[in-house]
Amino acid sequence: MSKDKAGVAVWRIVLPLAVAGGLVLLPVPAGLAPHAWYYFAIFAGVVAALVAEPLPNPAVGLIGITTVAVLGRYVLQSPADLAKPGFNPTSDAVNWALSGFASNTVWLVGAAFMFAMGYEKTGLGRRIALLLVRALGKSTLMLGYAATAAETLLATCTPSNTARGAGTIFPVLNSLPPIYGSRPHDPSSRKIGAYVLYTAFAANTITSSLFVTGCAPNFLALNFARTIAKVNVTWWDWFAAAAPFALPLLVVMPLVIYLIYPPEIRHSPEVPEWAGRELVAMGKLSRKELILALLVVGAVLLWIFGDTWMDGAIAAFAAVSLMLVFGVFSWRDMARNDSAWTTIILLATLVTMAGGLGRVGFIKWFADFVARHVGGFDPTLMIMLLVTIYFVSHYMFASLTAHTSAMFPVMLGVGMGIEGIPAGKLALALALTTGIMGVISPYATGAALPYYNSGYIRPAAFWGLGAIVGAISLAALLLIGIPLLHI
Repeated sequence: MSKDKAGVAVWRIVLPLAVAGGLVLLPVPAGLAPHAWYYFAIFAGVVAALVAEPLPNPAVGLIGITTVAVLGRYVLQSPADLAKPGFNPTSDAVNWALSGFASNTVWLVGAAFMFAMGYEKTGLGRRIALLLVRALGKSTLMLGYAATAAETLLATCTPSNTARGAGTIFPVLNSLPPIYGSRPHDPSSRKIGAYVLYTAFAANTITSSLFVTGCAPNFLALNFARTIAKVNVTWWDWFAAAAPFALPLLVVMPLVIYLIYPPEIRHSPEVPEWAGRELVAMGKLSRKELILALLVVGAVLLWIFGDTWMDGAIAAFAAVSLMLVFGVFSWRDMARNDSAWTTIILLATLVTMAGGLGRVGFIKWFADFVARHVGGFDPTLMIMLLVTIYFVSHYMFASLTAHTSAMFPVMLGVGMGIEGIPAGKLALALALTTGIMGVISPYATGAALPYYNSGYIRPAAFWGLGAIVGAISLAALLLIGIPLLHI
């Protein structure tokens, strides 16, 4: 395979440029402003580069927002914007390029990496992982089910799927693979780390749809359903509608991932005994382990019960600040935590890029395009079609909340304008899509980035698994969930 002087396969460089350049050369779709089409071309090129990896993904994101900011007059700002009195295109481009760093999700995910570092520095993560291995470590598959069970339990009371997955589950599971000699950014990552971590992430997206409390945008969707479709959905209504498709997904998904993305270590009967001996050698909880445990529990309680008076990211900041005060780790440790800072840059740039699609009007054009081209099918089939479009369109968003805010009212309004479609059934079907669509890309939800950037799952594999798991989850909703909806 041809490579350039830096040793990068040429196709990895050519593919993103070909995608972006090819779209630019195509005629601008009717009804869409030229600058919006050119922006979409750059966005598609960035997504292609994230898959092909000609450079590390944070570098790709940084280059993407820089390209858009430099070409702001042609791809970001409309002629109407440029004609406004006093409008400063340079300042506007800078404000847009840096907007992702103001996202609370970005900093919550970054704080999750600091939590993970605390687990590592104190040894608490290793202790919890050893307890898990001692109980279930004979079988890798059982570890996958243990991660799924933990996600399911926490989803009943944690409305932030990012706090649950990135802040609570990931730091613990990230301590588990090294016990089996599975290391990040290494061929040994496939021994066990890749399987266990991806299974936990997939479970996070399913539980986000299973419980209305599993994901914050669920409440936003219900508010739209109440105000637009005049339908009220209770906690039990939601669970009864989600359970027929989500519970089977939780049962089969660890096995499905085990088959399509198999770990190299499947059985290790001697490891639980070794884990027991290691726990004895570790002795009692240290002072720092106890402090960290109390701070993590406090953060989780704030994420569950304190969201009305403290944002989740601020709760995480408070926990990290106290970790510094009590010496769980030092500022130098934080400064050297390249995984955290790399993830912050990657997520901030992707949030900005995806948000730009709405800013330039591409999302509105897409929604209007859908509205003009659907109709004429059986009502149930129409609901399935609208849900599928809603699901797939999440590739254009880096936030479940942003997607729900921008697309849910539009798709619900489109469906309500089609004769024969029950408004309540469509509203609930769209709402149930919120969690499961978070699996399709590494930027689809804040919970994805720690797993994606952990070093255990190669980027191309993450995208491929997202497409497969996403298709399975969507099929379960379409073929099991929607036909059984009664509201």
